[in-house]
Order: sequence, then C-alpha cells, then structure tokens
Amino acid sequence: MQQDRTHDDQRLTTPGANKGLLEVFRQRHLLSLIVRKEIQIRYRGSVLGWLWSYVKPLVQFVVFFVAIGVFLGLNDRVDFFPIYLLSGITVVTFFNEAFSNGTRSLVDNAPLIKKIYLPREMFPIASMLIAAVNTVPQIIVVVVISLFFGWSPTFASFAAILLALVIVAVLASGLGLFFGSINVTFRDAQSFVEIIVMVAIWASPVMYEWTQVARVVPEWLFVLYRLNPITAAVELFHYGIWAPLGPDNASPIPDVWMFGLLALVTSLIALAIGQLVFRRLEGRFAQDL
Repeated sequence: MQQDRTHDDQRLTTPGANKGLLEVFRQRHLLSLIVRKEIQIRYRGSVLGWLWSYVKPLVQFVVFFVAIGVFLGLNDRVDFFPIYLLSGITVVTFFNEAFSNGTRSLVDNAPLIKKIYLPREMFPIASMLIAAVNTVPQIIVVVVISLFFGWSPTFASFAAILLALVIVAVLASGLGLFFGSINVTFRDAQSFVEIIVMVAIWASPVMYEWTQVARVVPEWLFVLYRLNPITAAVELFHYGIWAPLGPDNASPIPDVWMFGLLALVTSLIALAIGQLVFRRLEGRFAQDL
C-alpha cells in the first residue's frame, strides 16, 4: 500500500506546469480551434468573405505600382517591378501581421487567460498561424501574376520561398512571445512594435533594389543590412519568384542562401530568447491583466 501511494505521488505534477512551445503543439487541437475561430470572426458578416483576401493585395499592388512604379519611374528602372514589389510586400505583410497580433494576443485574450489554464504561448503562436493563413491568398496572387509574366518554377525557387516563409514565421513567433509578454505589464511595448512594423517595409529591399543600398553604404554596413532576417527573407522571395524571370532581366542576388541560413539561425535564437522571457514573466500575467 505504501509503495502504491509513493508511486502515485511521483506522477503528480505542479498545477499549470507546461513545457512551453512543446506543450502548445501537444495541444494541437486546441490551437487549431483558436485559429479557426479567429479566421471565422474576421470574415463573419462579410458578403465577399475570403475574396477580400485576394482583393486587398491586388488593390495594394495597384496603388504601389502606380504611385511608385509609374510616378517615381521604378517600372523603367527595375525589370519586372510589379513582381519585385508584390513579392517583397508579401513577406513584410506576413511579418507585420504576425508580429503585431502576437504582441497584442495576450492582452486581447485577457478574460480567457484569467479564467482557465492553457499554455499561454498558444496565443502568439496562433497569431502567427492566422497571419500565415491570411498570407496564402497573397502568395497565390503573386504566383499567378508571375506565371503570366513567364515565371518557370524550379526546385530552388520553391526551396527559397519556403525558407523565406519559415524565417518570417519563426522570427515573428519569437518576437511575439518577447514583446507580448512585456506588453502585459508595460503597454508601451505595443507602441514600440508599431514603430518597428512601420520601419520594416523600408528596412528591406521592397520598394528599392538591394543594389542601391550596396552602392551608397560601406561594405561592412551592407553586410549588416543583409543580416536583418526580414531582408534575407525578402531576398529569398525575390530569388524564388522575381529572379527566375530571366538572367538578363534581374540582378543576381549574391550569397542569398548563406544569408538565408544565417537569418534562420538568428530567428531561432530570437524564438529561444522570446520563450525564455515569456516563461519568466508568465507568472504575472493573470495579476497584470
């Protein structure tokens, strides 16, 4: 009898204890429910529904194409500028949505966090997955337009696109965990994130070519610029979709794979730091919310 009681005691666990991100993916069903709920809420009461996910990137593309491509003359200076622009916008939009929503996710779900226990990391991760789902229509629009211009996909193209999306997903998750946990106590974090999001589209070669940066900054600063994971992801997307349109029409992007792998490592480090900070601050969430 004493041995049985000892054996039962060894199986007891601390209430609320979890294994962080591993626990989130162990409870995949709950994660999928949260993602589906948020997506359904987004299009509830909408006549066009999912069509808005295709209309928005097309309208955004037309506005930037006319304002920057025609009025500023980039259509003449950058070959296949519509593809170049829309590819970069797709990557940055994915990052901005995942990062911004991940930062707000804990505060937005405060009633749920205070009432029941579930892995709190689930909310920033769900925000990233929701952003990924919302990015799929934009990727489809980019691919369709690229095929119209004569894009011939290869294995390297698909690998570059996939690596770019993985970099953004991991980085946005890590930053969402980091700033989301800080935002619970210090709401200034959300304003700081808004500044980062605003700068992101200009801190990477979306509206301009990377060669323009290389011409005006020292080499060491250009290397530092390319170490930005979002810049590496944008270049990978360009390498996968824009560059294959023709070797004579697109400037080759040097060392794109090397900087892509470095960006992946940086993103994984950001994820590890985000998880560490999240776990240290998690005990205050219910109180501060």
